[in-house]
Amino acid sequence: MSRTAPAQTGGKIPAQPGPRQMVRGQQMATQAADTRTNAQDRTAATDTGRQPDAPGGSLVADAAAQGVIPGAGPVPGAGERATVRLRETGPDEPPRYAPEWLELREPADAGARAHDLLDPLRIRLANLPGKAGYVIHDLGCGTGSMGRWLAPRLDGAQHWILHDRDPYLLHFAAVASPRSAADGSRVTVETRRGDVARLTPDALAGASLVTASALLDVLTREEIDTLAAACTGAGSPALLTLSVAGRVELSPPDPMDEEIMEAFNAHQRRDGLLGPDAVTVACEAFSERGATVRVNPSPWRLGPGEAALTAQWLRGWVGAAVEERPELAARAERYLHDRLAACEAGELRVTVHHSDLLALSRPVGGAS
Repeated sequence: MSRTAPAQTGGKIPAQPGPRQMVRGQQMATQAADTRTNAQDRTAATDTGRQPDAPGGSLVADAAAQGVIPGAGPVPGAGERATVRLRETGPDEPPRYAPEWLELREPADAGARAHDLLDPLRIRLANLPGKAGYVIHDLGCGTGSMGRWLAPRLDGAQHWILHDRDPYLLHFAAVASPRSAADGSRVTVETRRGDVARLTPDALAGASLVTASALLDVLTREEIDTLAAACTGAGSPALLTLSVAGRVELSPPDPMDEEIMEAFNAHQRRDGLLGPDAVTVACEAFSERGATVRVNPSPWRLGPGEAALTAQWLRGWVGAAVEERPELAARAERYLHDRLAACEAGELRVTVHHSDLLALSRPVGGAS
């Protein structure tokens, strides 16, 4: 099912009541009650001289359950994947990302994306045949943050085709898209709900550009090969941003930082997913098919002004590490408590390393 409409605005994601907000409100109420109960349990444990039960009633357990916005860290349910798939992998899976998480991370994403990749991309787009404007496919678009960032930085009329399996996210993406390009040209939007079951060059026929954010690291090697083959087969450049690089720096440092990071990276590689190896594999896949590939760093740099994002990220980061290595739970509980306290006090700074990849495929048959 698809829908075409002029983009409406370049502002914030609109706050509209819907099922996600209702569920989130219920979760927050439950979480508040659980927090009170857990606080009472910890007080009782202290008074009696015993240790709190683990992992139940802990910060780490909360992070793995309700304490983390879906997308920031582990969420209930096995086999959950990105919001778009490149091939059929079995029964339908629930959406992975909540709009609250995507909105929270959007400013950090915008500040991190590699601006140095824009000039070679603009040159390539300017040399495309025809003057009818650009057709841009955004895979796993979420709430449309890539369009809000990129469309106002490109000249020329643009038609964005936004792909996502979550209709609720597509709603946000459609109504919060920018309406004009850098030179004032019109920007329009079309939404396509559902998985990209078998992405092929034919599916991208006429594409001027393929984009994605935070997608490569939740794909398998086969899926990245499929993506690279489709883009190069259609002669379409690809701008694939914000893939995790597997490195995190926290200041002040803690002896457990490295241990949590290694466990998190192992969690990212579960079930054949590439996690921090994804950019290397993607570079190989595109290069083997004749594309010119450039990779630039795109780190999040989080300080006191990003405390809400940092706190959510911390809970998800530590929660994933403990899910991968349950024996870390007791020490990770203390670690997370201390890190959250430092974050709340404005004393914590975090650099989360990502990579942006631009693959310039060889043009095919003059297609635009």
